[in-house]
Amino acid sequence: MAKGRIFSGMQPSGNFHMGNYQVLTNWIKLQEEYNCVYSIVDWHALTSSYENTSKLPERIENMALDWFSAGLDPEKNIIFIQSHVKEHAELHLLLSMMTPLSWLERVPTYKDKLQQLGEMGKEINTYGFLGYPELMAADIMLYKADAVPVAEDQIPHLELTREIVRRFANIYKPVFPEPQAILSPLLPGIDGRKMSKSYGNEIPYAAESDELHSRVRLMVTDPKRIKKTDPGDPDICTVYTFHKIFSPEQNEIAVHCRNAGIGCVDCKKRLAEKMVSTLADVHGRRKELSLKPGKIKEILAYGAERARKLASATMDEVKSVMNLG
Repeated sequence: MAKGRIFSGMQPSGNFHMGNYQVLTNWIKLQEEYNCVYSIVDWHALTSSYENTSKLPERIENMALDWFSAGLDPEKNIIFIQSHVKEHAELHLLLSMMTPLSWLERVPTYKDKLQQLGEMGKEINTYGFLGYPELMAADIMLYKADAVPVAEDQIPHLELTREIVRRFANIYKPVFPEPQAILSPLLPGIDGRKMSKSYGNEIPYAAESDELHSRVRLMVTDPKRIKKTDPGDPDICTVYTFHKIFSPEQNEIAVHCRNAGIGCVDCKKRLAEKMVSTLADVHGRRKELSLKPGKIKEILAYGAERARKLASATMDEVKSVMNLG
């Protein structure tokens, strides 16, 4: 049976952080089951950070380093920078001609993020920001992806993609599959909210031992647990959320928390040690790769070349059914 195809991407809007740890580990598992196309979506980063691009090249390289050191295989996957494949912009333009404005305005994250970033002094009341989900749809459709690994907050964007696929088929001809979601949970920030550099609650993926311990010590715990002798509720504790990913003895830790057999300070220390141990090999490979910037560029160029072949074939088909010559 032929493998299905997956597309997914991440914005290089800041240093890669642990909030996306499970997303990345999920990608690594999926590379054995699907034909995967993974992109560093730098145009997406411009939708909310267009005014300062000075650090964009550095962030792109760091993201590639994180991906490859974690175990994404450039031979098993097509891995590239979005802006190196111009067909993304071309399909985005064509789809924007037929997508109702109301569809974009009703995406739940649009108004929420517009307000949040507006309160931070960012001017993002722009066409590009409104069209972010349209660009995401173009990314997915360009490779005729059957499935997309997404976090729960991205589900509305994927549903919009499916609506655009259906509208395209009704107006012209069926060209694209309707992509299905593969849920990838996100780890919370140290304050319990969504992890984001904007909130200052992130844990860098490449954090060394001292920084990692320092960030874990700041994690919020059960607010009702004031003293070490107070029983805790691990289900509302950010520290335990991480233990469920990094600690094989997570059930034992939950029991000790509920009966006050372990204090929050010790619980955090155990977590930090587990995270340092789990990420040791990744950090080692990252240091080796960082000494070979030419190799990173070579891998991404190779991925872009492979991506362009798929993208070009799709655009030929799109132009044909749209009678664009």
